[in-house]
Amino acid sequence: MRSRYSAYVVGDTDYVWRTWHPRTRPGEISVGTVTWSRLEIVDCLGGGEGDDAGEVEFRAHHRAGALHERSRFSRRAGRWFYVDGDIDG
Repeated sequence: MRSRYSAYVVGDTDYVWRTWHPRTRPGEISVGTVTWSRLEIVDCLGGGEGDDAGEVEFRAHHRAGALHERSRFSRRAGRWFYVDGDIDG
C-alpha cells in the first residue's frame, strides 16, 4: 500500500500498473496532478504471512482534502496486487 502511494506521489505510472491485479487493471493508468502530502493508514485486515488476501483502509491527504478508501489486495506468486477499492465520500 505504501509503495503504491509513493508511486502516485512521484508519478510512477509503470509501478502503479505493475502492482494492479491483471483481472481488474485498466488499460491505461493516470496518476493525475494532485499533490499528495501524507498517507494515513486507518485499518488493516488480513495480509499476514499465511494470507492470500488483505484489506487496507487509508486516507491519502492533499491540499483540498483527502481520499478515503478501503482497498482490497491479493497475493499472487508471493507478490501483493491491488484488486479494487471502495471510496468513501
